[in-house]
Amino acid sequence: MNKIICATCESVHEDTDNGLCPNCGSGQVKSSYNFQNSDDFLRSQVPLIIKERKEYGLDGLVGGLEAVIINVESINHHRAIEELLKYTGYKYQYCFEDAEYLTSVLGGVADSANILVRVRKGKENPFRKFNLNPKSSSLPNTRLETYVFSTPDIETYVDIQKDRGVRFLDDIVENVDNSFIQTQPSELTGISVGIVQWNGERNFSTGKCKHIAWNFEKPDLPHLDNIGRLDHTATRVRSVDRDAAIIEFMRLTNYDFDMAIYVKSMNSITNVARLSDGEFAMVFTSGITPFTEVKASGPTEKFIYNYGTRPHHMAFETKNIDETFRDLEETGMEFLLGLIGSEDEGLKQTFSKASPSTLIVNEYIHRFGDFDGFFSSSNVTKLTESTQLQ
Repeated sequence: MNKIICATCESVHEDTDNGLCPNCGSGQVKSSYNFQNSDDFLRSQVPLIIKERKEYGLDGLVGGLEAVIINVESINHHRAIEELLKYTGYKYQYCFEDAEYLTSVLGGVADSANILVRVRKGKENPFRKFNLNPKSSSLPNTRLETYVFSTPDIETYVDIQKDRGVRFLDDIVENVDNSFIQTQPSELTGISVGIVQWNGERNFSTGKCKHIAWNFEKPDLPHLDNIGRLDHTATRVRSVDRDAAIIEFMRLTNYDFDMAIYVKSMNSITNVARLSDGEFAMVFTSGITPFTEVKASGPTEKFIYNYGTRPHHMAFETKNIDETFRDLEETGMEFLLGLIGSEDEGLKQTFSKASPSTLIVNEYIHRFGDFDGFFSSSNVTKLTESTQLQ
């Protein structure tokens, strides 16, 4: 089946006679290609996008992940914080409130992005439409919404991206310690890319805010010291949007498509985009073929049918994973499957059940010794299969 990818909004469509994008009307459409979800098209685009970033002056203008922003329902704000304190190495740092949001900041994990848990205060929610699916509509404001990356020059970044057709939710917000902006949520993924320039301390507080004197105690559980940095997250995208979603993310950041693992028996592809070794990785999981019906389409497309396109899990680098898994179970965490993998295979992993407060699964992952891969095919297969239980 022939498809076109729009170079402006990255949406994928049937080939058209007039050469215009049916989504945004742009004439900047790439030549049609045979949509098979093979890696050939993506790999052919990587050097072109790298060249494009250099030509536009974007090369090196976007750094690593500074934070993820999880929006929750107001009744779940405290519970979401308490879950993260109980089941990860993160510590509560501070909370601030402005006219638009109530935001709690968690951090204290070496070499890792912060987690911001927030509640929207009456402001129209541009992400809401992505949440209204059979199993997510009861929490219409809940999702991991935004990935925040650093830049040394936010004004230059915004000027370049606006010239390329990128749309932002608001203008640059100038705060005491930071300048911030974020894109409109993607029609492909339902997530936004935020850009922050630090002007002082690494402080997320906004200009006109008041600090809230909450005090959340970190549970005194020794195994939590084993749970470290945010290694990656995985976003579920539709089969037909797989290529376009990854290309869109590459054009907004300095990340590049790195690898993909196909699980044909479950109609699923796990795709990895990376900035560099040791940095947070962005994972996109899609079907190989599009959704047809719940029983026949596999767990990835089934998840999208039930929950919409959204981040499925946050993965945390974990030491002493056998003991940590046992202790997490003893403190009340429920899992979709037991530990999988082995030292001989190079890594061990597991998935928790989804949080009732955030709808996010926790992954715990340990890579052994000189394991030089990111995932293994056997582990990806078992993890994918476990998501049928959601």
